[in-house]
Amino acid sequence: MNTKVPTSSSTAAEDQFGQRLAARLSSGNSELPHDIGERLRVARAQAVAARKLPPQLRTAPVVVQSGHTAVLGGSWWTRIGSVVPLIALVAGLITISVMQDDDRASELAEVDSALLTGDLPPAAYTDPGFAQFLKADSASD
Repeated sequence: MNTKVPTSSSTAAEDQFGQRLAARLSSGNSELPHDIGERLRVARAQAVAARKLPPQLRTAPVVVQSGHTAVLGGSWWTRIGSVVPLIALVAGLITISVMQDDDRASELAEVDSALLTGDLPPAAYTDPGFAQFLKADSASD
């Protein structure tokens, strides 16, 4: 594991870059409304205060190696948070499947009840002449 210890020249370069960036960001402040300018000022003050914290107090995400991949996380909340969408997806797919099966069963029950309560006997539907009768009847409409 390589850790780079900042040298005084790299710290000075970072500070110089930060000052140039701050000057560039501040150049358009006069054109902004007062409330937005104040929010930016407070955000800058918070960023500077966070920068002044010792490295031991700064927090960074934990990287956990999992096989050949690196995963952000480490706490059980992040693991639960990554499993919850999967559970919701599976539950949604199961619900859709059950609803479609119910709809299909209802449609088949309607067709069966129409066949059984109709005027024709069920054997008439298998007669080849009945298919011809339906074709001729639909052609005349």
